[in-house]
Amino acid sequence: MTARTQVLDRAVGTAMSAVSAAAKRGLGDPALAELVVIRASQLNHCAFCLDMHLAVARKHGVSEQQLDLLAAWEEAEGVFDERERAALALTEAVTVLTDGFVPDEVYERAAKHLDEPRLAHLIALVVAINNWNRVMVTRRVAPGGYTP
Repeated sequence: MTARTQVLDRAVGTAMSAVSAAAKRGLGDPALAELVVIRASQLNHCAFCLDMHLAVARKHGVSEQQLDLLAAWEEAEGVFDERERAALALTEAVTVLTDGFVPDEVYERAAKHLDEPRLAHLIALVVAINNWNRVMVTRRVAPGGYTP
């Protein structure tokens, strides 16, 4: 795999970082935020983002068991609570958009566990990490450049 440009317009990077930070703040749960961005990054195969957010998740106290089983969260009974499971289901639906939309039952499940402002911030966070994943994967930015 050939490395591509490492350059990202400063204004674009600043704006993307601001959206990500605002969404995380509004969600109000740093551990949940990291589970969400890691799951989206797994789906999008973004090694740089995985490397970065796994380190951040550990800093925020996410358990090694959750990190180890995140890729199989649906089968990992008892490892993720219902709020986390609802957020992860919404993350996958927004990231993959298999049917071209987010199924009502997935959205409604998340809405049961998050009030409207937090749900809006969760959606913004998923959109933001998908944007970052696409920017980093397209440029083939290698993992290892982030220090928490």
